[in-house]
Amino acid sequence: MVSLPAAVLRALDDRGWSIAAAESLTGGRVTASLVDIPGASAHVRGGIVAYATDVKASQLGVDADLLAARGAVDAEVAQQMARGVRLALGADVGLATTGVAGPDPQDGMPVGTVHVAVVTPEKTAVASLTLSGSRDEVRTSAVRSVLELALTVL
Repeated sequence: MVSLPAAVLRALDDRGWSIAAAESLTGGRVTASLVDIPGASAHVRGGIVAYATDVKASQLGVDADLLAARGAVDAEVAQQMARGVRLALGADVGLATTGVAGPDPQDGMPVGTVHVAVVTPEKTAVASLTLSGSRDEVRTSAVRSVLELALTVL
């Protein structure tokens, strides 16, 4: 059986596309899961771990007013992160994860609130999730969720 990251890389290969990830709560796990696959360098441009809110604005171009109004845990923030990493790293596809892994709520959002986004030259997809489990389980589920979302649009 093909792993989820391998399936994403295969779909990218079919289109001749590259990919980049903007990660907050996943802290680099999305990018790591992709580069664990042999041959990933043909498609993976890189990743930006934008853990701090101000980094989302300064490095990924997320609207500072949006961040001030809604906080970092927001579907539109995820979409702007995906668009921003795509532009910043010159990739065809941008992935993004933002949310609350715990142990404490953030920006008034409970633990397990996660938003993932995928932006391609053709489509944009965003999913808002309520995940459960430990901090590690929420982060792992967020990685799986953004890769699954990517497969729906690739």
